[in-house]
Amino acid sequence: MQHLRLAILTALVGFFALSGITHAAADALKALRAGGHVALMRHADAPGGFGDPPGFRIDDCATQRNLSAKGRADASRIGARLKSEGIAFERIASSPWCRCVDTATLLNLGPVETEATFGNVVVLSDQREGLTAGARALIGKWTGRGNLLVVTHGANIQALTGIQPASGEIVVVAGGSGRADPVGRLILD
Repeated sequence: MQHLRLAILTALVGFFALSGITHAAADALKALRAGGHVALMRHADAPGGFGDPPGFRIDDCATQRNLSAKGRADASRIGARLKSEGIAFERIASSPWCRCVDTATLLNLGPVETEATFGNVVVLSDQREGLTAGARALIGKWTGRGNLLVVTHGANIQALTGIQPASGEIVVVAGGSGRADPVGRLILD
């Protein structure tokens, strides 16, 4: 019996290694398939560092850092990959910044609603605590059977989870708890 368990475990590790799926990614996919989770996604590639140019306006995308051609293609590809994995979202929320709204829209997974509480905590550093508390409250209230997808900024995800995600990376946390404890991470290539 012990040999059989070892053989199964070895086969699973080999499968995940060959398919490029890490343990953290497998956990994230399993959680999202089960429902009731929150997927915190950092917007796709938007060159130019952190924050936005001086004088940017939230209502004018031309004044902000925006998605690169790679970022736009990545967002579309990530959405297609999520669909192919059988992952669906009951609600999609986004930071009001254009690079986040564009990422959420290009995923093509459903209608996108902006949520001010996911605004950029780097740019709005004087509001960081309030924005993070609002985000925790929203996550804590998520008790839907389905999943909530939030497209936001890396610094926001780090403030919530302690993880600094890569562009386009998804950190999955349990809904119904404002603690935002990560259950898995996805980088979909």
